Amino acid sequence: MPEVSSTYTAGPASPADGIDPSRAAWISARIDRLPAVASVWKLVALLSIGGFFELYDLFQTAYISPGLIRDGIFATGAQGVFGFSDQAAFASATFLGLFLGASMLSPLADRFGRRAIFTFALIWYTIATVLMGVQSSALGIILMRFLVGIGLGIELVTIDAYLSELVPKRMRSSAFAFAFFIQFLSVPAVALMSWWLVPQAPFGISGWRWVVLASAVFALFIWWLRSSLPESPRWLAQKGRFEEANKILGDLESRCLRDHKKPLDTPEPEPVNLEGEGRFADIWKPPYRRRAIMLIVFHVFQAIGFFGFGNWLPALISGQGVSVTHSLMYAFIITLAYPLGPLLFMRFANRFENKWQIVGSALGAMIFGTLFAFQTSALGLVFCGVMITFCNAWLSFSYHSYQSELFPTNIRARAVGFCYSFSRLSTVFSSLLVGIFLEHFGTPGVLAFIVSSMLIVMITIGGFGPRTRNLALENIAHR
Repeated sequence: MPEVSSTYTAGPASPADGIDPSRAAWISARIDRLPAVASVWKLVALLSIGGFFELYDLFQTAYISPGLIRDGIFATGAQGVFGFSDQAAFASATFLGLFLGASMLSPLADRFGRRAIFTFALIWYTIATVLMGVQSSALGIILMRFLVGIGLGIELVTIDAYLSELVPKRMRSSAFAFAFFIQFLSVPAVALMSWWLVPQAPFGISGWRWVVLASAVFALFIWWLRSSLPESPRWLAQKGRFEEANKILGDLESRCLRDHKKPLDTPEPEPVNLEGEGRFADIWKPPYRRRAIMLIVFHVFQAIGFFGFGNWLPALISGQGVSVTHSLMYAFIITLAYPLGPLLFMRFANRFENKWQIVGSALGAMIFGTLFAFQTSALGLVFCGVMITFCNAWLSFSYHSYQSELFPTNIRARAVGFCYSFSRLSTVFSSLLVGIFLEHFGTPGVLAFIVSSMLIVMITIGGFGPRTRNLALENIAHR
């Protein structure tokens, strides 16, 4: 077994050493032979902490709206600034921004690198969040929320590409499970803060503003933490920057060797395709065209199931006859299942195909979504809500890992961003539809809508999704 010193060296330094598939294959093989030790998990944690505040910001949609309504800023029904509920417009603006960020700006990560676009997205959404927190009109808040969504859309797509490229193949699913455990801690955090603060006005400032501005303050801390993250060696190799890739990998291998306390495995290179600059047209070439269409259909309907429940949870509970105060308390308890799901599955995630984990989680959401619609007791609502949330969290980390595996490095961020953006576009309209269903058909009508969407998710992935378990990224991409 070779030591780190025996690994491949790049030769003379230059900004771009030239396109060389064999050297790129060696870079990938060196990543895939890394053991699952503390140094690798630290990188996963650093990426995940960044995602914590992105999801914190995203899930504000459900929890700060009661405070905005109480302050007289948001109106319900036709009294809203756009002729319908301001809460629905707020949610739609968020996801329209996410759509634009994911579809139009996330490809920048393929051009300029994962690390640089991370920083750009973080600064963008932090500034927009501060501006939103000081607005006093519904129109101003909704507009700023749209800008926040653009930053979030860039960030969330880049995390997936970055994470899949940094970790070895045998721990990809577990790494995503761990990442989402950390990220989903944000959901009970924002629910708890909203439960405490939204009904109050500390120091004469509305509680919802404290909830919003907290994420901007914490984002500065995240920016500092991310300064220690390296660029993706796979992306550097794709660009022919082997000197930089080897330097980053050499440092990581040295740290892994100290943690592992024995020689690293021998790299086993897989063929790597370095052709092209990652054009949009490349997404529509076989085998990626079929995968892109599959993911587009999947994202349209999984977004209805995931956000239709998560973003409207307090309202759905209230629709079952529960007071606003109790609905926020029950929602907080239910949201504890978001981090619990990935944590419980982290140990087993690599033992099962991601496609079947997606199917299983969607089936679970269907079953408990149906049961939720018939609950009238607090215990029944909380139990079914916890199980739906558990399944949604399982679905989330499984598909994030899965979609990042299906495309090669040169188009990964572009392709994932494009397909992922359809979930945000779907949510723009589904947020309005959920509001209409809730008004006319109550909570049972909304749950029927969610259950039907999850059935389509099962059929799409179960019928058309390729297998990816324990395969090198390059091997999956070109099957």
